[in-house]
Amino acid sequence: MSEYSVSELNKVVRGPKRATYNVNTINAILDDAFLCHVGYVFKNQAIVIPTAYARKDDKIYIHGSLKNRMMLALLEAGEASISVTHLDGLVLARSAFHHSANYRSVTIFGKVRKVEDPDEKMNALAYILNHMVPGHWDNVRHPNDKEFNATLVLEVTIETASAKVRAEGVIDEKEDHDKPIWAGVVPIKQVAYNALSDSDLPKGIEVPDAVKRYVEQNK
Repeated sequence: MSEYSVSELNKVVRGPKRATYNVNTINAILDDAFLCHVGYVFKNQAIVIPTAYARKDDKIYIHGSLKNRMMLALLEAGEASISVTHLDGLVLARSAFHHSANYRSVTIFGKVRKVEDPDEKMNALAYILNHMVPGHWDNVRHPNDKEFNATLVLEVTIETASAKVRAEGVIDEKEDHDKPIWAGVVPIKQVAYNALSDSDLPKGIEVPDAVKRYVEQNK
């Protein structure tokens, strides 16, 4: 499948020229982020919560405590909507009306399943950590039985999705072009700085290579 089919659920109505339903484009946007926003309903109240996630093929994994109301609400509903957004720039126009932003955003819709199998559950937790810093799972103590049993892992199978991308400059009215007003784009990028080691580390413990690589690739 190269594209998700367009339906009333995932169709981008506002600014459809910026919409894409391409699976590879959507996956790339998902893979470039670590935090998503999950919508759910609790006691007839709509709530949106940010949480960590990882993608594996057409699956999204999230985790929380056994009593986490978001996780329990998603499990009860059996379906979820998740969004991810990257802010790439501020678009500062001549007119207040045409100010905008450059961004990449994705909204997915999918079915929710509780991950029960212990090996699958541990692998999902590894996906989430490695999605933050690739390869870092091999550098940490893995969850003990108490921690593992207190953690609920949900799998969301992406059934449909859409992305919306703006990557262009200022779009002003032609009559404003000659006005003595500055206009342009301020690019924005999330960057990593050198890792700061914990003050309580035993002597001789160095920053892991996986962390160094992450910093180097994102500085």
